[in-house]
Amino acid sequence: MPDFTAISPDALRLLIAERAMALPGYAVIAVDGADAADPLTVANGVAELLRTRGRPAAVVSLHDFVRPASVRLEYDRDSEFTYRTGWFDYAALNREVLKPLRDTGRYLPALWDERADRSARARIRTADDTTVLFVAGPMLLGRGLDFDLTVGLRMSQGALRRRTDAATLFTVDGLLEFQREHAEEPDIQVAWDHPDRPAIRVG
Repeated sequence: MPDFTAISPDALRLLIAERAMALPGYAVIAVDGADAADPLTVANGVAELLRTRGRPAAVVSLHDFVRPASVRLEYDRDSEFTYRTGWFDYAALNREVLKPLRDTGRYLPALWDERADRSARARIRTADDTTVLFVAGPMLLGRGLDFDLTVGLRMSQGALRRRTDAATLFTVDGLLEFQREHAEEPDIQVAWDHPDRPAIRVG
């Protein structure tokens, strides 16, 4: 297995963008990472880079596909088991975003407003036929979702605990357990303990 190679944040975004540019038609890229890794910012950065090169790009946040609070918090507000098994609606992500994008070029950008705990009331979008859609959030890999490229922002347990808000520390055990159970290697694995000086391993 290849070792990790040091890379700058700008070079990382450029690498992902170059891989994305080579994908034909509708393309879906997972940026998989804990909230502490801020995968949404990475996805938005690469999407903006693609747009400057003339390739349409959009970003969907997994946090816009959470289950209602009545489901997420039904048994225990701080349950790591619920976090990894029932917090996010991966089936809805597949049903409302991934499959319709490939089948019809249309997708729903958000399903549920996590803060207000109600429907996001988002309108269906029509994508250009060369759109690259990034999906950013935790525990995306190992769910059987159809991605054309996967990027994993990986953090050690210590870094996760340091950079996770105290109110959501319970999520760390859920993330680590899920990674142990579903050891799917991303196409681009990023050592992300120090986002200002990451390292990569490309599959």
